[in-house]
Amino acid sequence: MSETTASRAVRDGEAVLGIELGSTRIKAVLIGPDQATIATGSHAWENRLVDGLWTYDLDDVVAGVRAAYAALAADVERRHGTPLTRLAACGVSAMMHGYLALDADGALLTPFRTWRNTHTDRAAATLSDALEVNIPLRWSVAHLYQAVLDEEEHLGRLAHLTTLAGLVHERLTGERVLGVGDASGMFPVLDGDWDAARLERTDALLAGSAVRGGLRPLLPRVLRAGEPAGHLTEDGARFLDPTGTLEPGAAVCPPEGDAGTGMVVTRSVEPGTGNVSAGTSIFAMVVLEGALAGRHHEIDLVTTPAGDPVAMVHCNNGASELEAWARLFHEVAAAVGAAADPGAVFDAVVRTALDGAPDGGGLLAYNYLSGEPVTGLEAGRPLVVRRPDSTLSLATFMRVQLSSAFATLRRGMDVLSETEGVRVERIFAHGGLFTTPGVAQRLLAAALDTPVSVADGATEGGAWGIALLAAYGVRERRDLDLTAWLAHVLGDEPTALEPDRADVAGFEAFMKSWSAALVVERTAVRAV
Repeated sequence: MSETTASRAVRDGEAVLGIELGSTRIKAVLIGPDQATIATGSHAWENRLVDGLWTYDLDDVVAGVRAAYAALAADVERRHGTPLTRLAACGVSAMMHGYLALDADGALLTPFRTWRNTHTDRAAATLSDALEVNIPLRWSVAHLYQAVLDEEEHLGRLAHLTTLAGLVHERLTGERVLGVGDASGMFPVLDGDWDAARLERTDALLAGSAVRGGLRPLLPRVLRAGEPAGHLTEDGARFLDPTGTLEPGAAVCPPEGDAGTGMVVTRSVEPGTGNVSAGTSIFAMVVLEGALAGRHHEIDLVTTPAGDPVAMVHCNNGASELEAWARLFHEVAAAVGAAADPGAVFDAVVRTALDGAPDGGGLLAYNYLSGEPVTGLEAGRPLVVRRPDSTLSLATFMRVQLSSAFATLRRGMDVLSETEGVRVERIFAHGGLFTTPGVAQRLLAAALDTPVSVADGATEGGAWGIALLAAYGVRERRDLDLTAWLAHVLGDEPTALEPDRADVAGFEAFMKSWSAALVVERTAVRAV
């Protein structure tokens, strides 16, 4: 988009806003009628471990969203010389899962319990057996039922359950709704709505508890991509922009989770397609052509934003440990007087991985900062382990850190391919780990032995994805479904990077050693 065209889109109220609350950053993206980025803004934040549970303070949600929007509005004026006063549409996305319990007045009853918490094992196991489908530890219904098992005091005042995206959406519009993809991380959905038969079974488990009236009245209304989900109210506009510059009235799309926006930015929304998102967590999504034959604790069953079934391999631990090492190397550079931008240091050390030993050279790493359900660990201890005869070089160290980030994902993907016979011809990747061109992409291709593509704009992440979903809601071509519309507006697919056979053989050897040494990680969890 030319600068003149972008300025006109801002001035005429044709721009579309997407905001995503990720695990380490809240990001805002403004796109024009051609879906190109006009401006961006962001705000860094971190989760906290409070009383043994991972959480974010909701005051930080409000402050963070406003800070990201303010940064975007300032970027608009700086780039285009005009204030941002009107929007054609907007949408909000956020990290999925967890527990947000509200009373009748909308007040929070407990601190927000995020996807990272793994204390819900008893509830998840009981629900999985009763509902005959895998209920992951981080799903909202698992958190709710664990609260019932623990007889938590707040349950008698519980009036609503929602997600982080749903909570912010309600502040913007006054509507208590969820996109179907985000909803599918709260409770199983069927044909675009809550699974009625499984609701009945869950109500039987809740009978006699402090939760009155059953589960359905607690849950938001479910919407598919493209369905109207309200408009930006006056209060919603002030929530985003306390200065009063932004006007109300924009159409707001159904709020979605980060998994759904990841499928959108990579165009992986039709059966047979798959994508990998790599950030604080790492997960793969494969859109299914039919039902799975069995139930697997490594596989979540969720949906696309359009409601199609998806097999999800979700790993609680992603790039955080890699980023911690990059920060350490930045400190080393500063200590010797070679101070550099942290992003440049991260890029430099990650690039060295391509020269590291493909099999890890006798070096192993475990990136587990928290529990990891895929490998059955209730807690995590980041580890680096090496044989005495190994060579400790920066290149191999960084390669092992990246390989460690993909190892747990590989275990889950093996269940899909080897047990269920599900295979995708190509993986689309997105997220901050793929910002350094060609490195994580190449090693992921080796880990999954599958061609990997990184789409233009995919590193903008879910904020761009929810902006696309908002634009889809106000599209002129109403005859196009989501798959066809994304192909129409995004053009040709990016070129795939084929797996290098030496890389594949090296990762297989690394994976064998990594799996055998998981006992070391388990021992560290018990002892440290």
